[in-house]
Amino acid sequence: MAHAQDRRTGGMLAGPGLAFPASLVVLLIIVAPMLMLLVGSFQVAAPGAVAHAGFTLQSYRRFFTDPFYLKIFGDTVWVSALCTGLALVLGFPVAYFLARTRSRYKSLLIILLVFPLLVGNVVRAAGWMIILGNAGAINALLTWLGLIGQPLRLLYTPAAVVVGTTGVVLPYFILTLQSVLEGIDFSVEEAAQNLGASFFTTFLRVILPISAPGVAAGTVLVFILCMNAYATPVLLGGTGLTMMAPALYDQITKASDWAFGSALAWILVIATLLMALLSHWLINRRYVKTMAA
Repeated sequence: MAHAQDRRTGGMLAGPGLAFPASLVVLLIIVAPMLMLLVGSFQVAAPGAVAHAGFTLQSYRRFFTDPFYLKIFGDTVWVSALCTGLALVLGFPVAYFLARTRSRYKSLLIILLVFPLLVGNVVRAAGWMIILGNAGAINALLTWLGLIGQPLRLLYTPAAVVVGTTGVVLPYFILTLQSVLEGIDFSVEEAAQNLGASFFTTFLRVILPISAPGVAAGTVLVFILCMNAYATPVLLGGTGLTMMAPALYDQITKASDWAFGSALAWILVIATLLMALLSHWLINRRYVKTMAA
């Protein structure tokens, strides 16, 4: 009896012991730098130096009173929301197909979906630059068809950023949602159709509500990635669109304003976290109501 109790006690202690090294790494790599940024955001700005000692709200006051940075924040939010919506619309059918298919090529399709994740964002953005440039594939095709006489300005526009960012985050959404859809018993779909429901009615009233947890997880992940995107907005947006991540990077590396750059970083982190939690809460609230009904 005593030996069994000792084994149970040892098992209870083994979990925290195994998790401690990973927790320590997270603490050192993520939490410590974020705390340093938080402290720096309240310090007095010092040109050419990290910051002067002291406590001030100057950096936060500057952000909330400067229309330029408020516009950057607004552009970041709407671009992220638009890319998330596009990922949902474009990714749901693909995830649904992958979850339902029993084709022997399913593994190959998943590999093809994962393959873009093996390529860096800079390389993918460079590919979009070739496609969207004045001498790129789209303008060349439209000119060859005789639809345009002059190249269209597709690169260095908000639309280019939306297209490129959506392409980056789409595989993440599909893979997240597919793993949830595969756990659904699709016999409920067949039962609904046997009772006279059309495909779209079945999708809206059965499949979509059941898959709400996967939709919530996928949209939150995609929204966070979009809010913190750097390489794609810089390479595809140019001066046509500035987002928060490039703006705070410029404050630290070019303007050497560490205090204001730290404040922008924390504003981005807090805003992203709050909006992601709000989105997750709204989707799960709808899920609970639907399942209760």
